[in-house]
Amino acid sequence: MENMILDSLKTYNELYGLKSTHPLIGVLDIKEATKIVNHLTMKFEVYALFLKNGTQCTLKYGRKSYDYQEGTIVSFAPGQVVTLDDEKDELGPDVTGLMFHPDLIYGTPLATKIKDFEFFSFSQTESLHLSEKEREKFNFYLDLIREELERPIDGHTAAVLSAHIQLLLEHLDRFYDRQFITRHKVNSDIASQFQQNLQNYFSENEIVNTPSVGYFAEKASLTTGYFSNLIKKETGMSPKDLISLQLIDEAKRRLIETNQDISVIAYSLGFDYPAHFSRLFKKITGFTPKEYRLKVN
Repeated sequence: MENMILDSLKTYNELYGLKSTHPLIGVLDIKEATKIVNHLTMKFEVYALFLKNGTQCTLKYGRKSYDYQEGTIVSFAPGQVVTLDDEKDELGPDVTGLMFHPDLIYGTPLATKIKDFEFFSFSQTESLHLSEKEREKFNFYLDLIREELERPIDGHTAAVLSAHIQLLLEHLDRFYDRQFITRHKVNSDIASQFQQNLQNYFSENEIVNTPSVGYFAEKASLTTGYFSNLIKKETGMSPKDLISLQLIDEAKRRLIETNQDISVIAYSLGFDYPAHFSRLFKKITGFTPKEYRLKVN
């Protein structure tokens, strides 16, 4: 298995035998590839979006394999490592997409905004499945970007390209919101299981550290970003806030049922400092732990 660092459009285009029209951005049509690429691990140092138009292929992200089905968008950000590992070699699979280097958007509004597009951190098992109209919208923005790339580069090029990319990403964010809604039954089950796992954690564990969102995301076999968005859509609250509520419920029980010192309770619930515990307790209940204990006893 070959390893490589995908640090530029030139590197990617040379890999597939494609032509480059701009050093920092390219609209990709892998059907035009003149080289077969397979059994390869790539570390991305660029942003990339790929739409699978034809039959499925296999991607590996970490130790897991995912079917990259027709009509599915996958996205990558700098720092991610992905393995292409198809059973059969294929020249020019029917895949279209967009790739751009972070330097392209430096100094533009998108440079600040791009961190809000959390789908770049989702794994391929959490890919976006597009409807026919959504695919048309995706291709519409690719056409706008391609049209701009056909013009001579001038002082407006980077700003125009960045604006087109941002609009495309905004639409993909909207499509993900739609996907959360259309998968309500599955997502509801995941949210319910999270609530159960949360209750079990506090009833079954000797608490040393406050449980993280990542801990529960891993139990659901989801990335932290996707899990957080799913829980927020289903419950109206972030998983971090739900963990805090459960933590304070456990603190209330101990304040009522035991005579433990407040600092002992704070440490036993995973807080490094009792003051942090007291601050969170008052934020949620309106009382300090001491006030709450006096109030209920």
